[in-house]
Amino acid sequence: MTKTKAIYIKTFGCQMNERDSEIMVQLMGEASYRETSRPEEADCIVVNTCGIRGKAAQKAYSLLGGYRAIKDLRPEMIIAVTGCVAQLDGENLLKRMPHLDLVVGPQNIYRLPELVRAAQRRAIQAPAVELRGDFVIPPFLPKTAGKGSHRRFVTIMQGCNNFCAYCVVPHTRGREISRKPQDIIDEIRHLAAHGVREIILLGQNVNSYRGLNQVGGKDENFPVSDFPTLLRTIATLQGISRLRFTTSHPKDLSPELVRCFGEIDHLCPHFHLPVQSGSDRILAKMNRKYTKADYLTKVAELRRVRPGIAITTDIIVGFPGESNEDFEETMNLVNFVRYDSAFSFKYSDRPNAVATSFADQVPERIKSERLARLQSRLEEISREIRVSLVGTTQEVMVESRNKNAEEQWSGRTTTNQIVNFVCDHPLTPGQQLLVRLEEVCRHSFRGQLIHQSMTEKT
Repeated sequence: MTKTKAIYIKTFGCQMNERDSEIMVQLMGEASYRETSRPEEADCIVVNTCGIRGKAAQKAYSLLGGYRAIKDLRPEMIIAVTGCVAQLDGENLLKRMPHLDLVVGPQNIYRLPELVRAAQRRAIQAPAVELRGDFVIPPFLPKTAGKGSHRRFVTIMQGCNNFCAYCVVPHTRGREISRKPQDIIDEIRHLAAHGVREIILLGQNVNSYRGLNQVGGKDENFPVSDFPTLLRTIATLQGISRLRFTTSHPKDLSPELVRCFGEIDHLCPHFHLPVQSGSDRILAKMNRKYTKADYLTKVAELRRVRPGIAITTDIIVGFPGESNEDFEETMNLVNFVRYDSAFSFKYSDRPNAVATSFADQVPERIKSERLARLQSRLEEISREIRVSLVGTTQEVMVESRNKNAEEQWSGRTTTNQIVNFVCDHPLTPGQQLLVRLEEVCRHSFRGQLIHQSMTEKT
């Protein structure tokens, strides 16, 4: 009998990294590894890194440095670095931290079991970070049991062709690679058959999805040629109640995709549309390929087609050359659009990104002041929107029971708002209920379950 070993994995960054970590845990499980929450007892430690911002990369380096003490005590343990920092730093990681055994880029995570076995034989230390133009995302059927089994991520593409001036994704994930539509459909059918009710489609730019076969042409056996067609196909699958996706690039938001929000019932009224800046001058320097007017037109069309749609975004402050006037343009856009929520960050130089060569860097003190002001206003607007929803009845998908209060449950609205409510009988994650929103908390609602209006969609 093969002895079961333990794997510990720490994930930084985006939903794509979360999904990659799930894949690696499953692959290692098939190689007789069980997941543990204690790195000190693991036979293999994997740190899945994010290189999009300097702060995330620094956290990963700090954590990896801390694992040296565990490695000294247990030299047979394998320590692997995956994700964007692995792809960016490659051989330098091994030189900087000789206690590491493996450096594995995003395209190579499917090889993790074989790479770990080679490392155990001390047969490998060279980084596995090649980015192949002919790479094909392998077919993969995920395990379905466990926490959050009603709601799952499904990767439909990876990589990016846009080369925004601040971004490293084309250098860490490579060029855009769309997954075969049949593989996507097979995975979603598999998930639905095991009780998954909500699907979140993932890609660096899902708007650019192209349903191509392995030799670059249309898959005649499964004629899905673009993202709106993929959405419409998934919406017909038995068992799926909710459909979401992330992330989108505004320049690629087509009229057909906008129409999907008015025509596909399962498509949640929630759209993450990163704007990054409200200044046309800064947008041009960022190489975003749209203007503020272009962006606002698309927001208006989304709201016309799907009234009440929640719009969320990403914003960078302190991009090189950003003046006070440019920042005020961003504040004006925020006040005009009124985002339901937003991720906002200070600009930081990233390896290989064009903006690292820009001379007119914004002082750190000014970046911090602008970010604090922006985040304060974003939070005010978000709360005002949530307050306006008090008294309304919303469809909530059950997520989990409160560990400390058995009658306290949590779920999400179609617009992705968290709602806590009381129910004195057992519920099932994925079940859909009607809940009246009664009170706004800091990042959630308290609600009242409407028992007689309980529904469940399958």
